[in-house]
Amino acid sequence: MAIGKSVKRVDAVAKVTGRARYTDDFYIPGMLVAKYLRSTIAHGRVKRIDSSKAKRLAGVEAVYTYEDVSQTKFATAGHPYSLDPAHKDVEDRLLLTQHVRYWGDEIAIVVAENSLILQEALKLVEVEYEEYEPLMTLEASLSKDAREIHAGSNNVIGESQYTVGGKIEDVLAGADIVLQNRYRTQMCQHCHIENHIAYAYMDDLEHIVVVSSTQIPHIARRIVGQALGVPWGRIRVVKPYIGGGFGAKQDVILEPMVAFLTLKLGGRPIKIDLSREECMIGTRTRHPFDVKMRAGVNRDGTLVALDMEALSNTGAYASHGHSVAGAAGAKSRSLYPRAALHYHARTVYTNMPTAGAMRAYGAPQIIFSVDCIIEEAAHKIGMDPVEFRIKNVALQGDVDPLTGERFVSCGLIECLQRGKELIRWDEKRAARPKNQTGPVRRGLGVACFSYASGTYPVCLEIAGARIILNQDASLHIQVGATEIGQGLDTIVAQMAAETIGIPFEDVHVVSTQDTDVAPFDTGAYASRQAYVASNAVFRAARELKAKILEHAGRETGILGGELDILNGEIVDRKDPSRKVVSLKEVALDAYYDKEHGAQLTAEVSHKTRTNAPTFGCTFVEVEVDVPLCSVDIKEIYNVHDSGVILNPVMARGQVHGGVAMGIAAGLYEEMLIDRESGYIYNNNFLDYKIPTVVDVPDIGCEFIETYEPTSGYGNKALGEPPIISPPPAIRNAIWDATGVKINELPMTPHTLFKYFKKAGLL
Repeated sequence: MAIGKSVKRVDAVAKVTGRARYTDDFYIPGMLVAKYLRSTIAHGRVKRIDSSKAKRLAGVEAVYTYEDVSQTKFATAGHPYSLDPAHKDVEDRLLLTQHVRYWGDEIAIVVAENSLILQEALKLVEVEYEEYEPLMTLEASLSKDAREIHAGSNNVIGESQYTVGGKIEDVLAGADIVLQNRYRTQMCQHCHIENHIAYAYMDDLEHIVVVSSTQIPHIARRIVGQALGVPWGRIRVVKPYIGGGFGAKQDVILEPMVAFLTLKLGGRPIKIDLSREECMIGTRTRHPFDVKMRAGVNRDGTLVALDMEALSNTGAYASHGHSVAGAAGAKSRSLYPRAALHYHARTVYTNMPTAGAMRAYGAPQIIFSVDCIIEEAAHKIGMDPVEFRIKNVALQGDVDPLTGERFVSCGLIECLQRGKELIRWDEKRAARPKNQTGPVRRGLGVACFSYASGTYPVCLEIAGARIILNQDASLHIQVGATEIGQGLDTIVAQMAAETIGIPFEDVHVVSTQDTDVAPFDTGAYASRQAYVASNAVFRAARELKAKILEHAGRETGILGGELDILNGEIVDRKDPSRKVVSLKEVALDAYYDKEHGAQLTAEVSHKTRTNAPTFGCTFVEVEVDVPLCSVDIKEIYNVHDSGVILNPVMARGQVHGGVAMGIAAGLYEEMLIDRESGYIYNNNFLDYKIPTVVDVPDIGCEFIETYEPTSGYGNKALGEPPIISPPPAIRNAIWDATGVKINELPMTPHTLFKYFKKAGLL
């Protein structure tokens, strides 16, 4: 048995010894390097650009400006292709632009022999701008006299809403108590270890090869083709090992440009390697949300209604655009499905850096708002916050109120009960003074989350798996699903070993995705891969096992249905202790018998048409130093219902990393941008604050295992959910400690000082 065991990661040795080869570890003789010339204003047009001096610099191969590229716009979002024109991503990007929309926009690119020459050449390009007033806030962009950032948009990229459970005003009017408040979340960055990097070359004069640190190789192939007007089959995208992405690499950032450059320069290999500063400015960020919330609650503790009005700031370009705000409303719907719900969201262009996909895809923003007002509702009626949630959260058998899909696995109440035990909720609340007055105060907080295991039915969910029985009875398996550090390759090996019946160590996973040979999969995002890939791997493994047993039956004269595979041996199904023939003998016979057999393989492409919600909660105890406006986390626990836990050690690793990112979003991270010029002050790791190893507390993690029948192995999403609920739990704990509600993120000392001073604590 392989499922449920903490087996060693298949890539562990390669990564810890430095043998794993990332994009920057590959070199082709004669490779050139390229670098963008970025705008030094946030909003305007380039009136004049002169690159003649740069072109004359020794070692410069070429300089291209917005005048040299196609004016056909394309979308960069890493979504599956849609056959429905109304569901297409917004096409608002050019390879290079004359219309500047944020500080750092890409107006030219220089190609040279090395990076030192690049730096000198960029200084020689002369640029003159026509400047416009930067629209740095939602209010400014939505004002009547605001200049359109993209023509015809009115600075609104998308709008959507849903209502379930009755007309929201009528339901609120019937509630015993109605609460309302406003919450804001910030713009932050992914901060993955490996920066964005890609290179391209041509094997011949027809085919373009792009090697990239991407989460979405098959989608990147399609978008490169669309951007350049090249047939998709002439493009090959290769994904080596990746040093993290968290959604920032679910966009095409560099791939169309490196492909364009190699086309222009006769197929020569050309690489773009962004610096950390460029990654902070010119890739993707998390969408800031501004949310107005209303909640209706009865005095018996019944939540009757939630009304959510959200504005999402997408920055200068669409990227994933309104789909993030739309997903935020959809993925939070399963948390309180028995209440009347109204969700209305708009996504707005501003002259800020572009926002895109980031871990949990809108859920952290909306769940922060939802859980804050849930906490306030519990306090208003004098009910324990945990008991209030237990009374109202999703139960097994509930249905999504909009789609009608039933929750066939749901352990959220058990998660709350276990988290309450872990932090000793009742004991600590009983022992603590009700009204703390000292400089240092303690508080407890709780928050819940729900999330999805993919994107269906909004988007296509497809996964492919190919498994080959080798001559030595080991397996080679290829999947289109993308390993980006989350452990997907290891999980795939465990799945195949479990179903076929061979030792985990005998499964070899081809980690590199190559669109010319790898089965199709849309990529690593939406916490979808272990869930969606499970169905393809299970079916392919089952098919291969049947072929193996059929061949073994032919070889032994025993019907295949009377045989089984156990620990790499063919055994009697009725008496598994009786070995019939070794799997290696069967494999050799299949390959080399002159009369019978062939290479035994199975390949499956499977479309998943379900989307199981996952659930969980965070419990936290904090110590707040009021005069210093600082927060120290004393204990924190995340408890998850993610179905069957496939690999406990890796699952805990996902939770620890996600909770650390959630703490960072709650207490530290924010991109600081000048409201007058659009200049980004903290585009580096010295000034952009993320917690280090000494700042992250011990993180408690437990799982309430349920079984989800819609996946191949009973599992549900786990990668993104851990980040969602720590910020509101910390906020609720600060309120419990100080009596002050902090309604914006991040809750830095600067933010706390503002709220504490207004409350009279300072």
